[in-house]
Amino acid sequence: MFPTKWIAGAALATASIALVAPQAQAKKPVAASAFASDDDVFLALRDASRSNDAARAAELAGRLGNYAIPSYVDYFRLRPRLATASEQEIRDYLTRYDGQAIADRLRNDWLLDLGRNRNWTLFDEQYPLFVLNDDTQLKCYALMSKALKGQDVAAEARALLTTPQQYGEACPALIATLVENGQFTVEDVWSQVRLASELDAAAVARRIAPLTDANETTLMQAFDRPAAVLARGPGKTRAAHETFIVALGRTARNDIDAAIKALTAGADNLNGKERANAWAQVAYAASFKLLPEAPVFWRRTEDIALSPEAHRRKARMALRAGEWKQLREAIEAMPASLRSEPAWIYWLGRAFRVEGRKDEANRLFESLSGQTGFYGQLALEELGRPVTLPPRPQPLSAEEVAVMANNAGLRRALKFFDMNLRFEGVREWNWELRRMNDRELLAAAEFARQKNVLDRMVNTSDRTKAELDFTQRFPMPFRDVMSAATERIQLDMAWVYGLIRQESRFVQNARSHVGASGLMQLMPATAKWVARKIGLSDFSPQQVNEIGTNVTLGTNYLNMVLNDLEGSQAMATAAYNAGPGRPRAWRSTLSRPVEGAVFAESIPFSETRDYVKNVLSNATYYAALLEGKPQSLKARLGTIAPQGYSPSELP
Repeated sequence: MFPTKWIAGAALATASIALVAPQAQAKKPVAASAFASDDDVFLALRDASRSNDAARAAELAGRLGNYAIPSYVDYFRLRPRLATASEQEIRDYLTRYDGQAIADRLRNDWLLDLGRNRNWTLFDEQYPLFVLNDDTQLKCYALMSKALKGQDVAAEARALLTTPQQYGEACPALIATLVENGQFTVEDVWSQVRLASELDAAAVARRIAPLTDANETTLMQAFDRPAAVLARGPGKTRAAHETFIVALGRTARNDIDAAIKALTAGADNLNGKERANAWAQVAYAASFKLLPEAPVFWRRTEDIALSPEAHRRKARMALRAGEWKQLREAIEAMPASLRSEPAWIYWLGRAFRVEGRKDEANRLFESLSGQTGFYGQLALEELGRPVTLPPRPQPLSAEEVAVMANNAGLRRALKFFDMNLRFEGVREWNWELRRMNDRELLAAAEFARQKNVLDRMVNTSDRTKAELDFTQRFPMPFRDVMSAATERIQLDMAWVYGLIRQESRFVQNARSHVGASGLMQLMPATAKWVARKIGLSDFSPQQVNEIGTNVTLGTNYLNMVLNDLEGSQAMATAAYNAGPGRPRAWRSTLSRPVEGAVFAESIPFSETRDYVKNVLSNATYYAALLEGKPQSLKARLGTIAPQGYSPSELP
């Protein structure tokens, strides 16, 4: 029995997570006289600002008159009293630090406050100046402002309102506004309630419940105690029917048979569209469980509008079942924004090929073949070309790198990295990359290499379009440690490097929000268990971030999982992220062998699904670098078969 790497039910952490620095996180407020340096004062200021302690923030900021990063000192001083600060004071800050990342952050904060207070005059003036424009709440406020001025924003709102976890106060307020002025119908509102149910956003459903004619208590009971709602049956009104449908979806999460029984019993009381929506709720849950019946349930949804995630689940279940016609139809029914995702371009090409539409399939594969990454690699192989490395660009000059060394934003980022403030450091670094061309990005990546900030080197180099330097994108630090650890147990070093690149981006003291540490992101219990299994008698938890110890424990754990899962890198990679039990459970629902790419695509956890794709794509490129020859991602993915299949039975 293996220890589970991740806490059950927690978000699965990968390289995309915010890496928490143990040193910074361990800081506690201290008396002013106890500060050893201005950096300690700054960290205390940051904490005070985040706690909305305006008086403490003002006192600490006053001690930092000559600090190296004045824009952040002033930001942390102003942020706790943003709601009471004068308009002129905020404008003065934005003018003083115009063009900096932190000024855009303050404008984001100010716009949220303006939206909450319905100050549309100032909001409309400031919103076009918000550079990143990555806040769903602000997008909802912007549409709300337009709607209040009589503009038709219904189509934009429907396209935007797909992520209830990010709605905050703004998006339910937008929905209410659109209902009030007639741009949204009751169907739009119930669609949002069903979406909130699918994505576990009960708070959103509660906020928009008054916009329906349902009893709020009964509707929320459908979320919290759905069996009681199902026991009463569908009722006679539209609101009762919709509440019943929500309860079906909630019940199906834990007891699919009970949901199907209730739906079958109550189906005659629902109209055709309501029955299709009810089956969509059941199919959605069945898809997460990877039940073989899921494609049948999806067929009963006919052509009703689906949420983006429901579209994806419908397509994945058809793919897993080998229903290529149903897969094609599912992809073609997606909105254009989904159809343009590399995954669905690739799988549509595969469906076309099965149907004998070779030229159409090849056109789709060609459109992906220039992309690096999972689907670009698979598309190349569909076209009969192996995965190879691109030619290296012309070497960078010292002058090109020197420009980056003199970049004020990159210097601010390095200051934050030195203090283990990775969130602020990454924000500053990425802000400076926005307008860089390929040569400048390569130079910035090289500057990061020189400063030993390898995660920024990788992420920066990954942004280039035409000039690709895979020595930057796929670095191989600690080569002696890696060679010794992998050779000792005959483990594929390319795979291990691919995993580390995804796990920690080579940040030695990386710490995830669930407590995983080091290059290979080991959980404390896993590290202790592996140390005991391999006879590392002098191991202590404090050693987990030491490179040699972390790699030794991580590679041994990975090797144990690989051996337990019959040598499948696809299965073992999933196990490393989600725990060994889950890949076995996902395999147990297969009715036939499937190619590894199909298995990876149908993993129900989005984090693990992307993790497996990224790790094995990385490993394929690392193998090309290490071996100096073309590679096959398909061969690395292999074939996944239900337990009990013999090798001779595999395709």
